[in-house]
Amino acid sequence: MYDIIGSREGAVAVIDSEEKLDFVLKHHKNVKSVLLKLSGRSGTYRTYTTKLLWGSENTEVIHKEHGLRFAVDPAKVYFSPREAAERQRIAELVREGERVLVMFSGISCLGITIAARKKCEVVCVEINPVAHEYAEKNLSLNKLKGTVKNILGDARDVCPALGVFDRILMPLPESSFNFIDTALKCSKPGTVIHIYSFSSISDFSDVKKSVPEDLEIIGCHRVLPYAPGVWKVRLDVLVPDRKRNERDPVSSSSP
Repeated sequence: MYDIIGSREGAVAVIDSEEKLDFVLKHHKNVKSVLLKLSGRSGTYRTYTTKLLWGSENTEVIHKEHGLRFAVDPAKVYFSPREAAERQRIAELVREGERVLVMFSGISCLGITIAARKKCEVVCVEINPVAHEYAEKNLSLNKLKGTVKNILGDARDVCPALGVFDRILMPLPESSFNFIDTALKCSKPGTVIHIYSFSSISDFSDVKKSVPEDLEIIGCHRVLPYAPGVWKVRLDVLVPDRKRNERDPVSSSSP
């Protein structure tokens, strides 16, 4: 598995084994640098450890997808070109006028994709200062200044002070469930929360059991293969009207 991040004008390849170097250079003439991935995502900033295997030390590129442009340095921040289709799927789910929170927003590719497709308020929260800088740059690149608010900080500290949202995105499969309490502080009855995680079971039962019992699972979707037998998945969860349920538990479950 490898990723090509960039465009015809210049790209960076991220590979998981040195054996793929010759193949990548032969089939992708636009590659200016090749990074070898040495670890999975880790640390506070959720980045890969990489080593420059070939080419230019300048690994910043402009990645293009669906008419948008994203400045990114794969050696410094996380970015997956394979999630382009998922970004479009989420943008289609968002309704006009919604207030949307993107936690762990990285270089703001999700927030920008949503804002480019729908008229809504988008707030992105990211703890990595380098990713935050790219997020601000990407707003300018796509002429979307003023449509997305990028906030630098820890989601646990920042999000509860932002008010409530109609839709919350949690694109951190390694540990999204650790932040459910934070997401709920930003929720109201009717809020939809998109939780990303990993699953090795076809019915997602290994992931579903982590969802609090008072939340309603309204959708389960495979996003990408992650490892042999393991998928990156998305659970769509609805925050119910708890007051209504407590007041009229029978009618709330009636057909």
